[in-house]
Amino acid sequence: MVTGPKTDLWLVKTVGALVAVVGAALFLDAIRGGVSGGIVLLGAASAAALGTVDVNYVSRGVISKVYLLDAAVEAVIALLWLTAIFVGS
Repeated sequence: MVTGPKTDLWLVKTVGALVAVVGAALFLDAIRGGVSGGIVLLGAASAAALGTVDVNYVSRGVISKVYLLDAAVEAVIALLWLTAIFVGS
């Protein structure tokens, strides 16, 4: 209700499934205690991509401005992943 009605439910379900798979991969590496460069890339790039999509479609008036809150959170997540690259080096 906060983000507005969804007309393309297949797309909502597809994106949800992909985000769940990315989250599962990140979680699996976290509980194993070893984070590879590929996982860091997956985490940072996924967050950046999701945030970019939010900003792009809010600016076009396609989706609600509430998605800018998600974009801000995604930016923080991407920066944390990038920080992990430099701290781990």
